[in-house]
This record gives sequence, structure tokens and C-alpha cells, in this order.
Amino acid sequence: METSSSGYRFRRIPHHSFAGSLNLDPLLDENLEQWPHLNELVQCYRTDWVKDENKYGHYESVSPPSFQSQIYECPDTDIETEMHLANARRPKIEDSIDGEIPSTSGTQFSEANFSDLSNAKVSKHFGESPLPTYEPVFDWENERSLIFGQRIPEAHMSQYTSGLKIAVKVLSLSFQAGLAEPFYGTICLYNRERREKLSEDFIFHVLPTEMQEASSSHERRCIFHLDAPSASICLLIQLEKPATEEGGVSPSVYSRKEPVHLTEREKQKLQVWSRIMPYRESFSWAIIPLFDSNITSVGGSASPSSPLAPSVSASSSQEGMTEPLSKITADGKLGYSNGNSIVVEVSNLNKVKEGYTEESLQDPKRKVHKPVKGVLKLEIEKLPASSAEAENALESGSLTYDSLDHGDHLNDAISMKCSTNGSFEMKELVRNGSVAHENVENTADFEAFDFRTTTRNEPFLQLFHCLYVYPLTVSMSRKRNMFIRVELRKDDTDIRKPHLEAMHPREPGVPLQKWSHTQVAVGARVASYHDEIKVSLPAIWTPSHHLLFTFYHVDLQTKLEAPKPVVIGYASLPLSTHAQFRSEISLPIMKELVPHYLQESGKERLDYLEDGKNIFKLRLRLCSSLYPVSERIRDFFLEYDRHTLRTSPPWGSELLEAINSLKNVDSTALLQFLYPILNMLLHLIGNGGETLQVAAFRAMVNILTRVQQESVDEAERNAFLVNFVDFAFDDFGGRQPPVYPGLSTVWGSLARSKAKGYRVGPVYDDVLAMAWFFLELIVKSMALEQARSFYHNLPSGEDVPPMQLKEGVFRCVVQLYDCLLTEVHERCKKGLSLAKHLNSSLAFFCYDLLSIIEPRQVFELVSLYLDKFSGVCQTVLHDCKLTFLQIICDHDLFVEMPGRDPSDRNYLSSILIQEIFLTWDHDDLSMRAKAARILVVLMCKHEFDIRYQKQEDKLYIAQLYFPLVGQILDEMPVFYNLSTIEKREALIIFLQIVRNLDDESLVKAWEQSIARTRLFFKLLEECLMHFEHRKPADGMLVGSSSRSVIGDGPASPKYSDRLSPAINHYMSEAARQEVRGTPDNGYLWQRVNSQLSSPSQPYSLREALAQAQSSRIGASALALRESLHPILRQKLELWEENLSAAVSLQVLEVSEKFSRTAATKRIATDYGKLDCITSIFMNVFSRNQPLSFWKALVPVFNSVFELHGATLMARENDRFLKQIAFHLLRLAVFRNDNVRKRAVIGLQILIRSSFSYFMQTGRLRVMLTITLSELMSEVQVTQMKPDGTLEESGEARRLRNSLEEMVDEAKSSSLLVESGLPENALVAVPEGLAENRWSWSEVKFLSESLLMALDASLEHALLGSVMNLDRYAAAESFYKLAMAFSPVPDLHIMWLLHLCDAHQEMQSWAEAAQCAVAVAGVVMQALVCRNDGVWSKDHVSALRKICPMVSSDITSEASAAEVEGYGSSKLTVDSAVKYLQLANKLFSQAELFHFCASILELVIPVYKSRKAYGQLAKCHTMLTNIYESILEQESSPIPFTDATYYRVGFYGEKFGKLDRKEYVYREPRDVRLGDIMEKLSHIYESRMDGTTLHVIPDSRQVKADELQPGVCYLQITAVDPVMEDEDLGSRRERIFSLSTGSVRARVFDRFLFDTPFTKNGKTQGGLEDQWKRRTVLQTEGSFPALVNRLLVIKSESLEFSPVENAIGMIETRTAALRNELEEPRSSEGDQLPRLQSLQRILQGSVAVQVNSGVLSVCTAFLSGEPATRLRSQELQQLIAALLEFMAVCKRAIRVHFRLIGEEDQDFHTQLVNGFQSLTAELSHYIPAILSEL
Repeated sequence: METSSSGYRFRRIPHHSFAGSLNLDPLLDENLEQWPHLNELVQCYRTDWVKDENKYGHYESVSPPSFQSQIYECPDTDIETEMHLANARRPKIEDSIDGEIPSTSGTQFSEANFSDLSNAKVSKHFGESPLPTYEPVFDWENERSLIFGQRIPEAHMSQYTSGLKIAVKVLSLSFQAGLAEPFYGTICLYNRERREKLSEDFIFHVLPTEMQEASSSHERRCIFHLDAPSASICLLIQLEKPATEEGGVSPSVYSRKEPVHLTEREKQKLQVWSRIMPYRESFSWAIIPLFDSNITSVGGSASPSSPLAPSVSASSSQEGMTEPLSKITADGKLGYSNGNSIVVEVSNLNKVKEGYTEESLQDPKRKVHKPVKGVLKLEIEKLPASSAEAENALESGSLTYDSLDHGDHLNDAISMKCSTNGSFEMKELVRNGSVAHENVENTADFEAFDFRTTTRNEPFLQLFHCLYVYPLTVSMSRKRNMFIRVELRKDDTDIRKPHLEAMHPREPGVPLQKWSHTQVAVGARVASYHDEIKVSLPAIWTPSHHLLFTFYHVDLQTKLEAPKPVVIGYASLPLSTHAQFRSEISLPIMKELVPHYLQESGKERLDYLEDGKNIFKLRLRLCSSLYPVSERIRDFFLEYDRHTLRTSPPWGSELLEAINSLKNVDSTALLQFLYPILNMLLHLIGNGGETLQVAAFRAMVNILTRVQQESVDEAERNAFLVNFVDFAFDDFGGRQPPVYPGLSTVWGSLARSKAKGYRVGPVYDDVLAMAWFFLELIVKSMALEQARSFYHNLPSGEDVPPMQLKEGVFRCVVQLYDCLLTEVHERCKKGLSLAKHLNSSLAFFCYDLLSIIEPRQVFELVSLYLDKFSGVCQTVLHDCKLTFLQIICDHDLFVEMPGRDPSDRNYLSSILIQEIFLTWDHDDLSMRAKAARILVVLMCKHEFDIRYQKQEDKLYIAQLYFPLVGQILDEMPVFYNLSTIEKREALIIFLQIVRNLDDESLVKAWEQSIARTRLFFKLLEECLMHFEHRKPADGMLVGSSSRSVIGDGPASPKYSDRLSPAINHYMSEAARQEVRGTPDNGYLWQRVNSQLSSPSQPYSLREALAQAQSSRIGASALALRESLHPILRQKLELWEENLSAAVSLQVLEVSEKFSRTAATKRIATDYGKLDCITSIFMNVFSRNQPLSFWKALVPVFNSVFELHGATLMARENDRFLKQIAFHLLRLAVFRNDNVRKRAVIGLQILIRSSFSYFMQTGRLRVMLTITLSELMSEVQVTQMKPDGTLEESGEARRLRNSLEEMVDEAKSSSLLVESGLPENALVAVPEGLAENRWSWSEVKFLSESLLMALDASLEHALLGSVMNLDRYAAAESFYKLAMAFSPVPDLHIMWLLHLCDAHQEMQSWAEAAQCAVAVAGVVMQALVCRNDGVWSKDHVSALRKICPMVSSDITSEASAAEVEGYGSSKLTVDSAVKYLQLANKLFSQAELFHFCASILELVIPVYKSRKAYGQLAKCHTMLTNIYESILEQESSPIPFTDATYYRVGFYGEKFGKLDRKEYVYREPRDVRLGDIMEKLSHIYESRMDGTTLHVIPDSRQVKADELQPGVCYLQITAVDPVMEDEDLGSRRERIFSLSTGSVRARVFDRFLFDTPFTKNGKTQGGLEDQWKRRTVLQTEGSFPALVNRLLVIKSESLEFSPVENAIGMIETRTAALRNELEEPRSSEGDQLPRLQSLQRILQGSVAVQVNSGVLSVCTAFLSGEPATRLRSQELQQLIAALLEFMAVCKRAIRVHFRLIGEEDQDFHTQLVNGFQSLTAELSHYIPAILSEL
């Protein structure tokens, strides 16, 4: 039982007695048995303390985890790379010492390689456990201290634990005159203000070197004890020397000015005299203030600045003061200085002139003594608590020895050199920083007894028993050299009888002496003395013990022999009457001694000096822990002895009286003898009769209550009492039967009488209040019995087995417990606080018993408790119950109770879970919070417990708590009713349990029912939701709403919503203290920038801010966080990030297990949809996740799709698939490469699954297109350039990058490996399938269609600003979007309709109509594909004739893709009809009636099939109107044009994509060339910002490279549409109205224009030089199209020579005339219009004025020089053409004649004349013409 190391629970702490000389006299030690009370006292002071090591619980935790920064990326951040760079930069700055070792900080992010998860049978966790990140500052001590009624271990009260210890050592004494005789001195602590000695004297002597012996021991140190430093405490030093020889060398030699040194003769004289003279006189004195830096000393000279002053920087009166040394901080935990001592040189020794008293020392008016010219060197040092005390301090858990460290470390010492006139100098002596060389002679240290020990209000713990005698003055009528001898006598019967050896000697190491001398008062009438005589007292004294004083006179000169003292008189002082007095005592002096001088009777015979006046004054000080000053205590001790020795009558009524009168003892005395008294009372309770037992019990209750009430510290358990139970009480060392049965019986019977309703007096309430004390006593008594019974026969290293309580005793304990429970129950309802304390005490009682007796016996008590407090009780009671559970479950062995065998059901944990769950259903919200907290703290305790770090331990604990998960799943509403804080607590516990469970148990949870498995995953989703990491900015909106309803006073401020509530407390504490040093994880620093770490505002201000904000209701967590110091804020964010990451990874881990298990079909879940997996994936993807999570996700994602691809890709899971696709694309936009690459792989995994299960990717393409479209609305695809224009954003660039990487076959394998997948993950043959269908080309097609969509969206976005200005580009961008999204009918239609609206705004009716047709086409095709409706493929091709864009390749997949919110449900016949009718309306607005007809023909079958005759009638009416309109158009003399067409060429870099491209624009028919020029200039000028825009005036071919760079050019030319069958090579001029069949569809995709030019470089020449270039443009698609302009894709040109030009011109006219003549006219009625056109053409052909016409051709080509240049063939052709022309004219004139009436006769005549003259003219050139005509 010596130590605890052998596995015992008790530890002995030896009693250190100070000043080892305090033994009781040996006589006494033998016969203590006669005095039982003395025996008790001595036992109390001498036996070791016994401490129960288990009582306050042990908890060793593993070191807290260090957290890595988690990286949460946003689309446009790349924190990871920044951090890598920062880390890479760091070593360079530090001049990388570890050259070749790469900096590890760079690899901050452990690349956790989940190599191949499919075979990971040994479950490795993906991430950290969420619990430590939730409770990052878990502190068991702290959490325990929050429990109501928590027992706080008290520091062990061994003497002087508090206060300072100061060691003083005399180093040397030197005088200027020289040291020739021995000096003696005393040092004591003295309080100047109260003028009292604080300690006994320490005696030292200094010998001159000649007289020193080798073994001189003046090296002794003295150790003084102090409560606390104060300015008035000082060292009082008094020096004595041998009494001066009369006529010899007087002491004044030491203070004389001249000559300084002693002569040889003086030295000799002094030496000889000091050898003869045994008596001493006082010589000088000095006072050294210990803690005061600027008090002027008594001597009037400046005080030596005190050695222990806190700091001498105070402005003080000394001149030579240097700066104080900087403070050296304490190194140890106990806050004492490192044993550095200070040497003090005392030079202000004041010589004593005449008798002086303590009062006179203080008197400032007294004339100054001459200063002695000498220096006394002292070494002063502040000591640490002695080792035993330090150990107690350590093991009692209170490491803050505040009292030892009052800010005045010795080492704040001042090195100073003062002027020597009355001061001393100090030097710093550092002895290796420790108390090294004293340890050798530490035994010789003298511990000065601290007088305040006897006056303090605290129990005596040491044995001391002595009397200090201070003779003060003797007033005589004549001068004498007087000294006094003091001795202690037993009686006065025989004067010659030897005295008792009781005087403490003045030299160390000498046995007690028979007497002691004082100093000699030389030549004084009133002799003053300054001696302290210490007398050791007998243990028991009788009235005849007394002190005897003998007064002597001595002559101070040598005659024949050494001087002999002469007796002057005697005085006596009986101990028993005076020992307790503190005041002065005056005695008369007897002339001589006669026997029996003490008795009154003998007094008359005595003769007194000075007429019997009381001339001798003295003072006594009794210091004894054996002899109580209080008479009542003495009585009790006496009666106790008589009772124990059976010397009193058996009924012991005197003892009863004595016991009862203990009530009235004054409190100091009671406290001083508290421990022995309690022991004696317990003794009586243990084995007295019943009456005595009850009396003793009541007295004890009374004493305890008094001690508790009078305690200074207001603690619930008084420190002295705790010390008694924890240390002093050892159940009589096993010498008597244990106390607990007696105590239980007495108390139990009292409790039962109360329960039966008897009156038990007010004492009962006190019993309840002090119940903790009795319960702890009972427990300690049991534990000691258990330990003692097994002590001898226990194999070493084994634990003591639990003790089985005897049935009777156990029943008694149970009854007592029951009664107390009833008290708790009843008093609680009245709301008395006593009840809650009692409840905690009972809980601790069970807690303690668990370690001592058979646990099952304790479980009986616990179940008794739970029966009383069953179910959901009133809040007060419920609170008690929770506290009870909290205390019991805090037991060290809670996990192991009763054992780990599966058959041993852990009763405690099961009731805990049951009760906690019950509480979550309690109405009182604070109860719910408390319950949740209890569990979390317990979980943390297990998690960090060093004993439970093995995997199997963690598993065992998880299984212990697993039933809780079951309960939550069974009653989810209870969980949903919790507030968010409690939900978080519950979820963290849930995750912690699930994390450590083995797969078997987990699977059991999933085997029960589909619904239950779903709920399990609901909880995981809740985890993700509640612990999602939101950047502080995200929380701004939520800030104020996050306050819960609980309002218990001002709630603690909330710094974080996601971390444990304990953090808020931690943070507000931390915010109060200045942040020093770095946090445990130095890495934090690189992210705080330098300005932050030195916050501009001072702490107090920030704190005020925080307080102000937290006091406002709804102060957001955000505001509070802002008020935190950046370091703390950083910590907070670090924890939150890690918590969120840990939770996500944990959820992922569980989902992965689930996926693996589901593949074996063992569990109950919906295998059709696998909604558990899909919901988790959708949840995880949609939240902000850290990089570590994305890294872990890919392998899991891969394995899940490998195992369950078919299910996940099936129709039922379209919604899931779409979400996943969306989020993968979203991640593909991220700037962080690691995230982006993983997104690419995710997409590849989806594509792989699509190939595997559907052979192709059509459906996935639809999905991705849809999600891309959604993503475009979320992601910013453009960004502003500095000049205000838009450009492609980084996001769009990265998305493009990702889509390209997706098809990069070369990079694919390295990407896969980097993400922890096998190289061939994409192309490997999946299980159960015959082959792999992966095809890179199809993937490429998929990627390209997505890229197209991306580009279209981007272009559309870039137009943003000019959208309204440049309508052409706008329409084009809508068109591109429509095309890009064509795989998805819905999106396709949506964009087409946007386009349609845009056209209608521009009044481009034909284009708008085409859009409507295209929409109808999409719908019709989908219907035809589905065989749904009335149309067939022919109808679709009819539609295609109108709008060639209606394609035929819309896949059945796409049209049928039913994706949430998208799908074929909208594609109905009705919608098709609606759009056809819209097209009809728009075409008629465009006056393109022939299209209207075709469209109506498509509508009619629908109405027919529906027999909608009304609608049919309407349609036919419309048709009628349409055909009439067509007729009208055709018959109009002016040919009908529906539009004008212009070719526009763009040249110049500023045009961007348009540069060097040509377009054909379709404009309304009234738009002239000038209009379009103006329009286009307006559009593009605004974009040119300063660049000039030129319009090229002609239509010649532009050579782009020859244009001026930096200038922009537009070339605009009118063009004519080309008919389908037109011969473009004919040289004729084109006259539009000649084109036949104008009812044909007006669909044009070719256009031409003619440009005249000359080859001689002149701009214009005669006909003979005029060439012509005809350019034919082919457009991309045909007009009317969906857009207003089409790109020219092909441009061909023909050149016609001047002659061909001429021929063509003539042929054109011929053709026009012939056309007019041959035109079949239906009836005669319409002659009129024909006449008009005929007249028009003839007039242009034959009228003479028309010189330029035919005639000019002749003059140009047939006359003179040009005619020779013509080839004959050309000549023939020209002549033939002319002849034909004239023939047709002739015919026409004839027809004209037939048609005209009267009024046109003149005109006809003109024509005829013209014709004739023309013929005549021509005949000059072509003579044959006359014969022809």
C-alpha cells in the first residue's frame, strides 16, 4: 500500500514534519496508550496521508489532432496552386537548409490513394473522424467542471502549500576595523506595521578565522515562510558580541572614523577576552524590507532597496540606480523562479548604544545610532514549494500556484550599486539555474517556525509543542551587569533536583539543554533583553510544571580568574496558569529559593527584591498542536480518554455533555483541532453505544455545518473537509473495524425515522446538506477495507477484485439511499437547490461505489433511482436525472462495466441511450440540449481516451451506442423536432458510431426494411446539410435567423453555427485573452497576411464590440466572428472546413459500403431506383466540397457506376442523371485543375456507362445538352475587358478545355491514374457484358455538339451590349443557339421561338414565318417518329420544301427523352397546328401567299381527321383568299417583288469574325441601296471606336490585301435572285418580269449582279470598249431563311466582251418583245394591259430618238476600225441578232396596229416612221437588211 504503481488505488503521502527537532519527549512516546486522545492527535499528525487515486477519475487523452487546411474551391479560385506556390517560395527564403530534402509543406494534401476500392475489405477511412473537428478544443476537465455539483479536487493542504518560502543564508561579516572576536546574531521575519515577530529566530555566528574549526557549520540556511509579500515585512537582524571588558577595547572601535584598523594589541586583547567571556551583549541591528522598493530605512539613510521588490523602477530616492533587469520568466509549471538567488550586502548596521526595545527601533525621533562600518553579506532566495508539496500540487490537479508567483520573481532582481554610505549592493548569482549545491547540506536547513500557524483558521497538520519565552526588562534601583537563566521544572519540592532537559540550544546539533541564558545587559539600571528562549514542553503537564528564572550579575573584568556570575534573585511562573497568555506578564523577584516556593502558603515566608514590586516583565508565546487553548475541547479530550480507558462510569453522561458542548467552541480552536475531533467522533460512531453514536453523529453534523458555513471560499465542499476525506481520513489505519457500517446505520435510522414522520429536528437538513461528506467517508472507508483485505495476498500487477458488501450492510445502504432519493424527489418539486446538490452527491456515491463493490450491486441502486425518476418527468426532476447519468457515465470504466463479454450487457450505456432519447422528446428545450451535449461529450471522451485507440476498442464502443441509431430510425419525428444545434449534436454522434462500426453491424441496420434503410440515408443527407461548409459570406443572410428559441438569459455568443456549442465558450474566453504565440499548427500562418496579425484596434475595443453585438438579439454569428482576432478567426474557419470535409468524406465512405453491399443484394432497398445512392450523390454534388473530397469521390463514383450502372442510367433515374451531369459540367468549369480533371473523368464514366448499357450516347447527349444549357444560365461566360467591351470568360475557356480533354485519347490514361483509377477503366470490359463498346469517335461527336452549344451560348452572351443595335447578329445568335441545342427538342423550339419574336420585332415577316414552320417541323417529325397523329413522311418533306432547315434526322431517342422538365409531352398535334397557323399568318403578312397555300394544306388533314367542319370551312375560305391574292400579284403590270437583296462584303480586322466575309442580305422591298448603306454604317460605326469606316462605292472585286490596314471597308451591291432554271451563261440582259412561272415558290439561293468595266483602265468607254462581268453568288441555305442574311459560300464570275455585250443587249430586247407577243391571253378582256406593255417596249426599241440603242451598236462595231477587230463568227452573230430584232419589231408594230383605237393613231404613225428611219440607218451597215425586211 505504499505507492499506487503496483496497481493499488491508494497512495500514501508521507508527512513532512518541518524542523525535525520537534520530537515529543521520549518518555511520552512510550506510554501514549494512557492518553487515548494524545494517541489520536499524534496519529493524526504523524501517519501518512492516504489518497484515493481513483476518486476524481483519470483521463489521459491522445494529443489533439492537427488540422490541415481544407481547400474549398470556387469556379474561379485556385487556392491549391497558390498554396503550393507559397510553400515553394518559403524554403527559398529560409535558404533551404535541408537542401536535398524536399519541403514537406508542399505536399500538404495527402494524396490518399484509394487504390482499388472494390477489394478494400479492410476498411480504411477516407477522411478524419468528424468528431474531433466538431469538438476541436475538447477538454475533459473543463467539461466535467460544468456538471452540476461536480467535485473539485482540493490541493493537499500540507503545511505552507500556499505562500512564499524565502531562504536566507549568512555568507560573511566583515568590518573595516577587522574581525577579531566572534559575533553572534539572530534573524527573524518581522512585520513593521504591526510590530510583531512573524517567525522564531534563526541563530548564526561568525568566527574570526583563527577561531574557526574545520567543521564550521555557519553555512546553514534558514527558511522562512510567508503568506504573501507585503511592504511591511522585513528581516530583523540583531548582532551580539561577547560582553565588553571593562577598560578593554570598547565596541566603538567598529564605528570610529580614525584610525580605521584594529591594532595588533587590540586584536589580541579582544581574542583573549572573547575566549574567557561566555556571556554576550547586544551590538547592532538592521532591518531589511523584503518587498518594498522605496521606503527610507529607519537609520535615516536610504534604505537598501529590498531584494525581493517587484521592480525598482518606481521613482525612488536612490542615486546610483540602474535599469531593472528584464524579468526572467519562470520556467516551471509552478511559477517559481529558477532558484536564482540574490546576494545582499547589508551595510546599514546600526550600533546599539544603550538598552533598546523593539518599540525604540521603530521610533523615528530617537537619535540615530552611530553606523557600524561593516558589511554583513546575506544570500536571499525565493524557493519553490518543496518536492512533496509540488507533487501534491501536481496530483491534485491544480497546477496554478498563483500564490507562489506574485509577480515578484527573485530574478526580477535589480543589479545595483548604491553609494556605500548606508546601502548595500546586490549581485545576481545564478547557480546553474537550480538549487544545486545546497542539496548536499539541505538537511541542515533550519525551518523557522511560523508563528502565524497558531492563529490561522485552519486545521493543524503538524505536531509542534513548545513555548517561547521573551524576557523583556528588569527594573532595578542600581546599575548592574545582569543576565537571566531560564529553566523548566517539574515541581518545586526539591530545589536540588535536576531541571528537565527542555531548553533548545543556541547551537545546531546539540541535544536539549537544562537551561538557557539571556544576553548581559551591561551597566544598566533597566536591563532590556532581546532574547528568544525556546522551551520544549511535556506532552501532558501538571499544575506543578513551571518555569524558573534566575537573575545573575557578572563582573566584566578579569582579576585572578575568569569572571564568575553572582545570583541576585529568582522568579517562577507556573505553566498551567499562564501558558495561554499572550500579553506581558510581570513578576516579582525572590531573593532566594525555598522548597514549595510555588504554593500560596509558602509565599509569606519569601523575601522579595525591590519591596516585592513586579519588576520583571516577560512575554510568552505558546505554540502547540497537542494542547488546545479551548477548555471545552480539553474537556472533550479528557472525557474521551476516560470513556476509552473505561475509567468513567459506564453510562458516559459526562462524555455526552462534553460532546454536546463542542457546539460552543470558538471557530478557530474548532478548526485547528478539526481532524482529531472528527476522528474521535467517528471512533465513537464506529464502536460506541447507540446513544453515543447518535450524539456523536449529531455533534459531527453540527461541526461540519459550522465549518462549511464559516468557510471563506464559498465552495460547495469546504476545502478542509475535502482534505479530511481525501487525505487525512484513513479509517484508523486498520487498527479498528471500518467506520462505514456504523455510519450507515446511524444515518439510516435517522433517515428512516424522518421517513416515518418522526420529528428529527433541524439537524436533518444539515445532514442532507453535508451528505456529500458522509457519503464520501463511507465510500473511502469501504475502499480502504477492500484494499487492506487484499493487500497481502494479491499477485502483483493485478487489480483488486470488487468487494461483495455483506447483505445486512448492503440493505442498510440501499435503505439509506432510498430515503435520500425520496428527499431529492420531494425537495426538487419545491425547487430547493439543496435537492440538486444532494442529487449530485448521490450520483457520486454510485460513481465511487462502481470502483469498489460488485457493479451489479451498484446497478441495483441506479435502477432504484431510475424507478423513482421514470419516464419524462418535470423539468427539475429531469434535470436531476440527466445530471445523475452524466456523473455516473463519466466513470473511468464506464465502457467496461460490467465487462466486455457479450453476455455482460452494459446496463449503464443502455439506460443512458434510453434516457437520452426520451429526453429528446421532452418539452423543455434546454433538457434536449443538455441530453445531446452529454452524449457528445461522452463520445469525445471515448474518442480521445488513450486507452481506447485500438480499432477493436472503437468498434466495441460503436456497438455499445449503436442501439441509439436504431431508436432514431424508429422514431424519426423525435429527431426532426430537435432544434438545429441538437440535430447537429445527434448527427455527429450518429456519424461517429457509424464510422467505427464494422460492416456486419452496418449491414444489419440496412437489412430490416426498405423504408428504414431510406431513413438511414435521410440522416446522412441531414449530415451533409447541417455541416455544409458555407463561406462566411454565404451566411450573411442566414445570420440572424440562426438563433434558437432557447432563451436562458443572454445566450452565450455564437461564433460558429456548425461547430460544437463548447466552441462559443472557448472563443469568448480566448477573445478575452490576448493571443500569444502560434497555434499548434504553424501552417496557419501563411494564410494570415501580415497586417492582420497586428490588429489595428485594441483587444478591449474588439471585445466591447463583440459584447455589444452579442447583446443585440439576433446578433449574427458573422458580426461576432468579425470581432475576433484574425488568428482565432483563422482557427475557427480551419475547424469548420475540416468538420465539413470530414462529414462529407464519412458520408461518402458509408455510401460506398452501401453500394458494395447492394451489389450482393443482401439488403433491403429499392433496387429499381437505388434512391439511397442517388439521393446521396445528388446531395453531395450540390454542396460546396473540399478538394480532398473530390479526390476521394472519383474512385467511389467509378465503382458505383461499375456496380449499378444499369440501374442508375435507367429511365427512372433520369432526374438523378441530369443532376449529376449538371454538376460534373459545373465542376468542369473550375479553375483548380485537380477538380476540373476529376469532372472530366466523371463525364467519361457516364459516357462509358451509356455505351455499356445503351450501345450509344444519344440519350446522354440530350442530357448533357440540357444540363449545359442550364449551366450557361448560372456560369458567367463573358467578362468585361478594361475598355468596357466583353470577352470570353475564364469559366467558358475552362469548360471548353474540359470538353476537349474529354476526347483526348492520349491524355486519358494518365488522367485516370492520377485520379486513382486503373488505366483501362474506360475501355475495360465490364462484368456481365461481352465486349466494350467504347468508341472515341462517338465521344468526339458528343463533345463537338456540346462545344457547339457552348460557342453559341458564348456568342449570344458576347452580343449582350449590341443586341438591340445589330439585329442581324442578334437573330444569327438565336439561330445558332437553336441549331446547337437541336438534339433537345424543347430547347430547340425555345430558341426558335426567341428568333421568331426577334424577327417579328424587325418586321421580317418571312423569316419569322420560317421560324414558326421550323418549330412545327420539329413537332411534326417527333409525331411522325412516334406514329402519332395524322401526318406521314410525305407531309414532312412537303414542309421541308418551304423550310429546307426542317431536317429529317431528329432521333427517336431525343424526341422521346423524358428528362425532368424536358420531353415529348409538349410535342402534340395541337402545338404543331398552332405553329403552322402562326406561320400562315406571318407568310401572308410577307405576301408570300404560295407558302400559305402549302401550309394550309398541311393543316386541313388534321381537321378532316377530327371532323372539325367549322375549322375546315375557315381553312377553305382562307385558301380562296390566298389564291386570289396570288392571281392579283401575277396580273399586276409591275412585276411583284417580295424583297430586295444586297450583297455586303466586310473588310477590316475590327469586324472580327466578319472580316473578309460576304453576306447576302434580304431586305424589305422598299429598301433602297442608300437605306441599307446608312443602316449598316450606323450599326458598325458605333463599334469601330475611332477606326474609320469606308464604303467601297463600286461592285468590283476587292483585293483585301491591297486595302489600307487598320481601316474598315464595307462593300454593298444590289443583287438579283436567280431562278432555278435560268441560263446564267446567256449574254442577254436579265429582265425580271420575263422570268416565267412566277407562281413558283420564291425560294432563292443564288444571286447575280453585273459589273461593267473596261480593259484600258478608263472607268467608262464607248460600247466597243465596255466589257461586263457577271458575278453569281451561292449562299449557305436559301431565302427566305430563318435569318436575314446568309453567308456567301461560292462566288463565280463570267466576263462578256463588248461585242457579246452588244449582242446580248439586242437579244434581250428581242426576247422581251417576243415574250409580249406570244403571251397567251385567256380572254379578249385583258387587251388593255397588254397594249400598254407592248407600247412601252416598242417605244424603247424603234423610236428614232433612242440613239444609244441598236443604232449605237452598229456605229460602234460595224463601222471603221472596230469592225476589222471582230472575228467573223462574232460579226455573223451580231448581224443575225440585229436582223432578228428588226423582224420582231415589224411584227409587233402590226400587232399594235390591230390593238389600238382612235386615240393611239398618232403614236402608231410615229412608231412606223421610227421603224422606217431605223431600217434606213441600218442599211448603211448591213445592206442585207432591206432584202430581209
